[in-house]
Amino acid sequence: MTSTAPHKKAKALKPNSQPPAKALCSECGLCDTYYIHYVKEACAFLNQQIPQLETQTHGRSRNLDNDDDVYFGVHQKMMAAKKKQPIEGAQWTGIVSTIACEMLDRNLVEGVICVQNTKEDRFQPMPVIATTKEEVLAARVNKPTLSPNLSVLEQVEKSGMKRLLVIGVGCQIQALRAVEKQLGLEKLYVLGTPCVDNVTRAGLQKFLETTSNSPDTVVHYEFMQDFRIHFKHEDGRIEKVPFFGLKTNQLKDVFAPSCMSCFDYVNSLADLVVGYMGAPFGWQWIVVRNSLGEEMLDLVGDLLDTQPVNSSGDRHQAVQQGIPAYDKGVTLPMWAAKLMGVVIDKIGPTGLEYARFSIDSHFTRNYLYVKRNYPNKLENHVPSFAKKIVGQYKLPD
Repeated sequence: MTSTAPHKKAKALKPNSQPPAKALCSECGLCDTYYIHYVKEACAFLNQQIPQLETQTHGRSRNLDNDDDVYFGVHQKMMAAKKKQPIEGAQWTGIVSTIACEMLDRNLVEGVICVQNTKEDRFQPMPVIATTKEEVLAARVNKPTLSPNLSVLEQVEKSGMKRLLVIGVGCQIQALRAVEKQLGLEKLYVLGTPCVDNVTRAGLQKFLETTSNSPDTVVHYEFMQDFRIHFKHEDGRIEKVPFFGLKTNQLKDVFAPSCMSCFDYVNSLADLVVGYMGAPFGWQWIVVRNSLGEEMLDLVGDLLDTQPVNSSGDRHQAVQQGIPAYDKGVTLPMWAAKLMGVVIDKIGPTGLEYARFSIDSHFTRNYLYVKRNYPNKLENHVPSFAKKIVGQYKLPD
């Protein structure tokens, strides 16, 4: 239970004002509320405090001598799952939406912070406090842009809600955990998704126009385990573009600086995480971090097919070779990119080893980004677990 004592408030950030984190701001929304008073402590890019918040949330921080802890954070169990009857229009099978709907149906929570899109733009995020199943379902499908999810926190307090579910990504959840005791809630559940490489809306448009053969009809996309980006289009067509065919030289600056300096890919402070990268193709990766996560998963257990997570292959060579390729903006001809993708898909890492490949690739890239652009922040900003992961590889200067 969090504190119900009155908390300190400050005026929210004025439109077009520079945020406290400056260029590293992830636009999580905290500074759009009177909780901006706590931003110097709460912001993931001003005060990296994952180990402390892990202990606050899960009862312990991750064990640096345990490889699964180092990579995937504090957890009770992991599995692969998919809904027996998928939700129509969901990005995958709709596990996240189903959990949120069940929690409202059973009156476990009074509201769900989630992200719909504006009427004008399917990719423009619009955070809401959903109080009905219809409002939850209107938020299905990821919005791969920076999203101010926490901007609705003032509304939660003013509404008098005491039981809340928050769906969000790592930077949002770290800020949420830091102000959790000021929210006056009786119960807070956090359902997280892994997150990497978000963009501004303009950056997303550049990515789509550079990568897809029909950018205006893309409904959603994901970087998948077969080493290809899967774009789903309005007519149901799936367009697949190999990772190695990306026009890296044109896209190196498209991702938000906050994402280029983030080391919480796996959303380590959520109670339950639902993603894809540690699961077989077509399945979702479930990480239960604590008893609240177990409670949420139990709500939908009978609705899921499940299987144990597995792991095969060796990621290290692919990661090491990818470091200079990305650093130099190397782009392969499409025929070569497709061939490499097929080969790696056949003999490359799968399951949890693919997840480690993805984490290693992003952490080495992000470590270099922070080292080169924010050298004074490097020591305190990069968590110990990330330093251990990056330390496996030889990095350029």
